[in-house]
Amino acid sequence: MRTILNFFICLIILSCNRHHKIESNITSKQTEFYSIKKFVDGDTFWVKDGSKKGLKVRLIGVDTPENQARFGKPEEFYGDEASHYTKQKLMNKKVKLVFDKDRFDSFGRTLAYVYIEDGAFLNASLVENGYAEVMTVKPNNKFETLFNKLEEKAKKYRLGIWSRN
Repeated sequence: MRTILNFFICLIILSCNRHHKIESNITSKQTEFYSIKKFVDGDTFWVKDGSKKGLKVRLIGVDTPENQARFGKPEEFYGDEASHYTKQKLMNKKVKLVFDKDRFDSFGRTLAYVYIEDGAFLNASLVENGYAEVMTVKPNNKFETLFNKLEEKAKKYRLGIWSRN
């Protein structure tokens, strides 16, 4: 009986872990950790890469609401919260950038899956906690299935952006 109880306690603890540590084949160039330079919004920020300007990073596979009116789009519901969540997760941390097929988008931003130095998978965390919706653009769709499952879970529990539905 005690063994069964311990087993269920372990399952509960493991299910509460919101850090998605997903292994991927990365090149040695992709294992460098970067400090955060500045934040734009929930899915875009700058890292210090040794250049004066820094490197602008756009998260692959996710789209957070706009936290201010820009590019002809109005400020959106839950934009401030998504931006704050990303800032809170990355403040004073270093990140590893992992790339998919396309390295840059049409705006020249670096497209990346982002892993925080503690192993947490930022892209997945945003979707799972309702701060982002899935937005995959082929050929950069390596984690599309995972992201879709996490989004369904967030919708089911009416988290974040899904709380108004």
